[in-house]
Amino acid sequence: MASRKTEVKSAEASSASSNGKPQDSKESNPGEAKPTGTNPKESNGSNIPPQQPPTKNPHGIPDYRLEQLPFHIEGEWKNGNYHYKVIGDTTAPAPPLRPSKYLTREQSIDVYRLMVTNRRMEDSLERMYKQSKVIGGLYLSQGQEATSVASAYALGKDDWLGPMIRNQGSMIVKGYRPRDTMMQYMAKGGSPTRGRESGSHYGDAKKLNVIAPISHLGDSISVCAGVALGARIQGKNIACLAYIGDGGQSTGPTYEGFNFAAVQRLGLVLIVEHNLWAYSTPVELQFACKDLADRSLGYGVPGVIVDGTDANQVYDATHEAVERAYRGEGASFIEAKLMRMKGHAMHDAAVYVPTEVKEYWKRRDPILRMEKYLIERGWLTAAEAKKIQADVDTLMEEERAFAEASPMPDPADAGTDVYFDNATEIPLKYGEVRVQNANASAKLAESSATTHYK
Repeated sequence: MASRKTEVKSAEASSASSNGKPQDSKESNPGEAKPTGTNPKESNGSNIPPQQPPTKNPHGIPDYRLEQLPFHIEGEWKNGNYHYKVIGDTTAPAPPLRPSKYLTREQSIDVYRLMVTNRRMEDSLERMYKQSKVIGGLYLSQGQEATSVASAYALGKDDWLGPMIRNQGSMIVKGYRPRDTMMQYMAKGGSPTRGRESGSHYGDAKKLNVIAPISHLGDSISVCAGVALGARIQGKNIACLAYIGDGGQSTGPTYEGFNFAAVQRLGLVLIVEHNLWAYSTPVELQFACKDLADRSLGYGVPGVIVDGTDANQVYDATHEAVERAYRGEGASFIEAKLMRMKGHAMHDAAVYVPTEVKEYWKRRDPILRMEKYLIERGWLTAAEAKKIQADVDTLMEEERAFAEASPMPDPADAGTDVYFDNATEIPLKYGEVRVQNANASAKLAESSATTHYK
């Protein structure tokens, strides 16, 4: 399969970039590359298992996970209180990672570094929140770093990202620095929205190709579909990576936006982060199907299931979906099974989650699993892993200090750049419009006549 170079500068290296943001060195056009997922036992004598074909769920959906969830949640009343109980065994150890078919040693280490950066940035934000330095709410993604980072890592520079509030790791991969996210949450004048909006609603349509998250869950999917359509009208097939949670996946906008992408064969890659809880509601009370990827059958698009704490599985599935988009083959549906280890936001302590469930997923920490995989494969030593962590810690202290020292917005210009000027001409991004309908006026008139007179 064709592959593009996915060499992303690390966050540490980005601190010295000339424009204050990481330099995107990905190539927009895929080049030929051989899969790198050879049998590690044959190559380096490690105990990493060889690549195994996926299993299939009862509806024929490929499932790349190396384990099935051995328990489920049920609700019950006890002593006048409603709580959730666990049915099944939660003591199983975490399986090894599935070797990637595409990631090289250097790319795998880079993904690990970016995941550590994601975690450390959010650790810093949590401390700042407790120090009352964060304006408004704070949404953390602990346990979901592999899904955010590895999926965004599969994109080329011309591709677009439609993140949600927890996909801050994907924003780092796309080019945002930790200080950008920190200043945004602190409503500083130097933040991406210049202090006009706190929290996670920031993007960059000019350079980084990032759509700002939309609070109304699912609405970003339609925007991503529109971006992919606009690029195709300009003669280019691109990939637009969008995310939705298991709760948001049940909303109307999700269905409408993704169905449009499926029908129009647009390169929309939808990752459903099946994180077990929609706020405080367990998935058992959200939907009757076991696997959300089954819904891909209704859309008529390929669907796969991956372990969302396994960066290799996430990358490989996204990579193949992105390649489909480049070939003009349409949308793809990826269900990533994982767990949100923090509450919905900092105000939510997630006391409704049974302790044994939290312990089960702690053993599946995506960063620790990736580190173990790299060490066992011989691609990284324990000392080198600690060096990466120390470098990220140093960087994060510099980013935090910069963000905290930044001034608040100037009240004198608080009313500027709040609303978009509709008179602004939006330039074409990929070239001149190549798809035109010469009979558009005639068809419009015919449609009007049909509506009013027939």
